[in-house]
Amino acid sequence: MSYREEYDRSMRDPAGFWRTQAEALEWFTFPADIVSIDDDGLGHWFADGEMNTAYMALDHHVKHGRGDQAALIYDSPVTGTTARYTYAELTDAVARTAGMLATLGVTKGDRVIIYMPMIPESVIAMLAVARLGAVHSVVFGGFAPPELAARIDDATPTVILTASCGIEITRVIEYKPLVDRAIELAAHKPAICVVLQRPQAAASMVEGRDRDWATLLAAASPVDCTPVKGSDPLYILYTSGTTGKPKGVVRENGGHAVALHYSMKAIYNVEAGDVYWAASDIGWVVGHSYTVYGPLLRGCTTIVYEGKPVMTPDAGALWRVCAEYGVQALFTAPTAFRAVKKEDPDATLMKQHDLSALQVIYSAGERLDPPTEAWLTGHTGKPVVDHWWQTETGWAITANLQGVEPMPIKAGSSTMPVPGFDVQILDENGQQMPRGTQGYIALKLPLPPACLNRIWGDPDRFREGYLKFLLGYYTSGDGGYIDDDGYVFVMGRVDDVINVAGHRLSTGEIEEVVATHPDVAECAVIARDDALKGQVPMGLVVLKAGVTVTDEVLQQQLITRVRDTIGAITCYKDTVILARLPKTRSGKTLRKTLASIVNGKEYVVPSTIEDPGVIPEIVTILQTRKVIA
Repeated sequence: MSYREEYDRSMRDPAGFWRTQAEALEWFTFPADIVSIDDDGLGHWFADGEMNTAYMALDHHVKHGRGDQAALIYDSPVTGTTARYTYAELTDAVARTAGMLATLGVTKGDRVIIYMPMIPESVIAMLAVARLGAVHSVVFGGFAPPELAARIDDATPTVILTASCGIEITRVIEYKPLVDRAIELAAHKPAICVVLQRPQAAASMVEGRDRDWATLLAAASPVDCTPVKGSDPLYILYTSGTTGKPKGVVRENGGHAVALHYSMKAIYNVEAGDVYWAASDIGWVVGHSYTVYGPLLRGCTTIVYEGKPVMTPDAGALWRVCAEYGVQALFTAPTAFRAVKKEDPDATLMKQHDLSALQVIYSAGERLDPPTEAWLTGHTGKPVVDHWWQTETGWAITANLQGVEPMPIKAGSSTMPVPGFDVQILDENGQQMPRGTQGYIALKLPLPPACLNRIWGDPDRFREGYLKFLLGYYTSGDGGYIDDDGYVFVMGRVDDVINVAGHRLSTGEIEEVVATHPDVAECAVIARDDALKGQVPMGLVVLKAGVTVTDEVLQQQLITRVRDTIGAITCYKDTVILARLPKTRSGKTLRKTLASIVNGKEYVVPSTIEDPGVIPEIVTILQTRKVIA
């Protein structure tokens, strides 16, 4: 079936289309009610089906003869250890961990917060909670205590699962003091905290509340899967960039399993037995969808990697893992590839590894700039597929469907809408914009399976944040355009628009030009306040390793490049070279924070920042350059 046939069927007969996809999974009771539409225009998928996501991801494969196949490979360059679990071994570990939780009183519908590093026990914990029909909420390990406390108060967990520490390159981060402080700050006091002691740090235990993971697990017996409804929640995942009360995205069991299983073939073109690696922390949506659930639902081998794309030990880390385990599909954020490109611009380290098994490289999380895409394609010889999605959707909105009909790749585009998503470009009045014209990217309701249809405990906030602005549509918060061939170009958040003397210009478009300079590894373009023009763009750039060029020379070259490509209307004139850009732990550049710094406005360093020390570095550089007073 062609892409157009597949997509048109999903639009013409969504219930029939998704019924077919649901039939590929093993339900306890197949749903009769495929979709129902509520008063807000939202779809509720497979509500009356009975199932268990952990059963579909584990027990099903053992039952059908794949028990001896590798399910999970753990690779930890920061500890020098590896481990491998077959489907049978992983199923047993999950069943016993679920038994451990059951002895602590965790039952269907209870919430369990998981605050852990990238180790097998973290994945096992997620699946164990799902096995009991409970609801997990994974919080990125190392998050500051006030942010963890806010999530404790919102989710009101019965139990917290944690580890004594995580490891960032060579730095051991003790988790237990952070958990203790968070519980102290929280109004809701979980009765039990289970601690996995790691060799790198020993956690002190609070008498009466804290339990030792290994001791509990040794005494636990395996338990069977608890049936849940398709509409029952599987997990709550809080969006990053926290100011005020966190926003808990709810993912329902049925739609999540169906959409992710479909996506593994349609988008990533992998089959049972293939090795698939999404190099993401489980604290982020990519880790949920494509490190844990998607690959296991499909029967693939997934990789849990406790390391970085660089510095553990070098910029060849991604390629080493791909070669060692025969990875067929690699998925990570553009910032990871830019970090690799910066440290190894000639791909010398890449060339030391056999990448013959690798078929396609996937990128998402922020826009994949064309220079990075060209660098990857040129040096790997593999197709590089950008696709666009959000925490709220749980899987790709636009993609190049490798398992349906691979389309020609257009640099800067995430290709076309995925079946189920009706993507439109609208103005602020909800009117459709002409092809090639930028506007708000909106998704016509109802949304397909796996997308959020509520915020945990706050329905009004959900309607206000996503449904009110453009009636009948989910507002993505991103801007972009669709070209004459139907390709979608996501240019960035709608607030990442510069108004230069009344002309609205996309920072993403200017960044794309700046990034083409041969000396630039990565960049961020922000709006600098200007008394005459209102705003003008400023480029903050990081150079490739080994490059020496002055700010003045690079600035003049970029002025010429931007004017020649976009036009003098941009008024691009300022460039500052930085050692590094501030990023969240999920790899997003903190452009809003940078703009506030440059414009002398108050700012709060987000708790999601990877390294808070980068902010004072940047402030010093900008003060030295007299960019800020």
